[in-house]
Amino acid sequence: MSSGPFLTPSRRGPTRGQIRRRRAVALALLALLAAGAAVVAGVLGGPGGVPSAALGVDAPPGVAAGPAPQGANGPLDTPVGGGLIDLDGGGDEVEYDPRRPPKGGLLVDLDSGEVLWQRRGTGVRPIASLTKMMTALVAAERLEAGDKAKITDEVLAYRGSGVGLLPKGKGVKVEALLHGLLLPSGNDAARALALRAADSQAAFVERMNQQAERWGLGCTTFASVEGLSSRNRSCPADLAALGRRVLDAPRLAEIVAKERAQVPFPIEGGRLFLTNNNPLLREDYRGAIGVKTGYTRRAGRCLVAAAERGDERLLVVLLDSPDPGRQAEQLLDRGFKALG
Repeated sequence: MSSGPFLTPSRRGPTRGQIRRRRAVALALLALLAAGAAVVAGVLGGPGGVPSAALGVDAPPGVAAGPAPQGANGPLDTPVGGGLIDLDGGGDEVEYDPRRPPKGGLLVDLDSGEVLWQRRGTGVRPIASLTKMMTALVAAERLEAGDKAKITDEVLAYRGSGVGLLPKGKGVKVEALLHGLLLPSGNDAARALALRAADSQAAFVERMNQQAERWGLGCTTFASVEGLSSRNRSCPADLAALGRRVLDAPRLAEIVAKERAQVPFPIEGGRLFLTNNNPLLREDYRGAIGVKTGYTRRAGRCLVAAAERGDERLLVVLLDSPDPGRQAEQLLDRGFKALG
């Protein structure tokens, strides 16, 4: 990071590095407090879930999606960002005002939690397959890489994007399914992982919502394991926290950073070839390290993307963007320049 002529602390005040380190410590303390509050809430009892009949389309039978958010675009009264994202910073470090802006977005320094730019950072919207960040986190916590998930009729009854080659009646290793979940965004892989980890999609969704509550993701709620339901909702601040958790999990970070992969698979030839949907990786954006794409008609084109250069790691969230790849690159470029 560049600096001007040396000034004594009494004249200059804290450096940016000192401020960022202090903020990181403060955010870590907030995260610990939020975790403690979640434990207390679990003992005393939290808010009830929403019955599946009220969830609208695409919710598996018996799924409870958790408390419905109050308002699609306004800020919530509940804590967001899980103690990892510092929304109090204002987000005016980077100037960015495109002619066709995303409906929601955020640019954050991953290691300090400092928000460099935001647009409706706590605005709640459908998130499509960005859901799969939580699906992967819950599955990876409960399953070992070598565990196998049986491919059943329920797995193969998926709609939308899929790995497409899952062999009925056979067992597929969890690590291969995680690749299929996070690279081509396989809805079939999401179902297979959920059924292996929790015996039913409904039970797995319940665990996703419990995890969101434990992590202090106040504007996040899930109704399906893959993101097809419009009741899968979140905000840029919570999604940035989820993206950071994926990147801080070495097992998942290794997967989302791949542009393409070959994984052992029980099909002819013994290997499955997968390509990442992430536009930054596909376009060889400098320093790109993940994280996840998403699209449905209601959610629009969504992206959580991260890059690192030197000691800096930045993450951008875009919800319902007209061109998420281009806008992510523009924001990241501006962010790295601001920190340089």
